[in-house]
Amino acid sequence: MKVILLDDVAKVGRRGEVRDVSDGYARNFLIPKKLALHATGGNLKSLSHIKRQQESKASRVKADAEALRARIEALTCEERRQASEEGKLFGSVTSQDLADFLARNQVQIERRRIVLDEPLKGLGEFIVPVRLHPEVTAQLKVVVGRE
Repeated sequence: MKVILLDDVAKVGRRGEVRDVSDGYARNFLIPKKLALHATGGNLKSLSHIKRQQESKASRVKADAEALRARIEALTCEERRQASEEGKLFGSVTSQDLADFLARNQVQIERRRIVLDEPLKGLGEFIVPVRLHPEVTAQLKVVVGRE
């Protein structure tokens, strides 16, 4: 089945492309999730209009992510934890702790968007990336101190 992609789909194609996919994949996944349209004659004619709409939507989403990045980078997360004499924490600072801090500061971010390979287990100052958009990443400053 030929479909017009309305959004980027991994291993299928980019927004605005006409692709041939299996019938079940199109019917059960792409079309219900509004990731694609049937590639009918009318839809192919209106493809340029659809592309303009998608580009304006994408630019709005990116502008929102840029504004959110400015808000996040203005914040400094200060966490207090018990630590040993060598500066190792008895617990750790996780991405959930950072998501809770952001939520307390009226920034709603999913925990999985905070790129923390492993929890912070030492005292000091850290820069933690937060993925807001495929092209926009904020840098959250985290200061871990002794309790």
